Amino acid sequence: MKELFSIGPFHIYFFGVAVAAGIAAGTIFAINEAKKKDISSETITDLILITIISGVLGARLFYILFYNPSIYFNNPAEIFKIYEGGLSIHGGIFTAIATGYIYTVKKKQSFLKLADIIVTALPLAQGIGRVGCDVFGKTMNNIMPWGINYGGQILHPAQVYEFILDYILFIFLWRRSYHKKFDGELFAIYLISFPIIRGIVEFFRINPIIWGPFSISHLLSLILVIIGIVVYKILSKNRSEYNNDLVNKEIKLSTSILYLIVLIAVSVFVFYYVQG
Repeated sequence: MKELFSIGPFHIYFFGVAVAAGIAAGTIFAINEAKKKDISSETITDLILITIISGVLGARLFYILFYNPSIYFNNPAEIFKIYEGGLSIHGGIFTAIATGYIYTVKKKQSFLKLADIIVTALPLAQGIGRVGCDVFGKTMNNIMPWGINYGGQILHPAQVYEFILDYILFIFLWRRSYHKKFDGELFAIYLISFPIIRGIVEFFRINPIIWGPFSISHLLSLILVIIGIVVYKILSKNRSEYNNDLVNKEIKLSTSILYLIVLIAVSVFVFYYVQG
């Protein structure tokens, strides 16, 4: 990991700072969106905290089970070394959904309404966090200007591809939130869209292959897409009459495009200046 600075025995890494910034940005956005729907900030922050913790645990569990099971089963102590990397975003999503659902049921809150808020903020947080990731992609066959020189090889900056797509999804979901037709629509769209993003980026990364050019990550992404499609069909079929009272408060298209350009420009600058 890229170390930014150290204070005595404490080391501050770029990835940690990026993840923290992503969580902060996503939380602030989610709280602001929740206020528009008369949902308390405490409910949102508690839900975010619970899903973050469970998401990390689930991401670690899935990585152990699907990517390198033999290594961890033969060396159990390695399981706890999360700081050395080894997380599966798919596992994080699965466990975050499960614990989020349990939390909302116990608090007698609408899971779908809260999930729509969280998944709108999530691509923003994921995009910012990805800026600090130092897991580069495959070697470029045709050298492009945006390639990263790492160990004497020019690699695909898979992180850049992913955070650009994450930001596009964030803006899309944000704008869609003003026109959604039923609670859970954004949640279902995220379940379909984000795995597709990971599937695209995966072609530029190195992960265990299961068939042809397809990796384990592609398989997990496909499962999530199928789940998302099923959820969308069920919710859209069983929806009752829905009144979206935010339709008149939608941000201008030009403003949302400006936000997208700024997010991408700042992230690209920071990525290449610090990570690259």
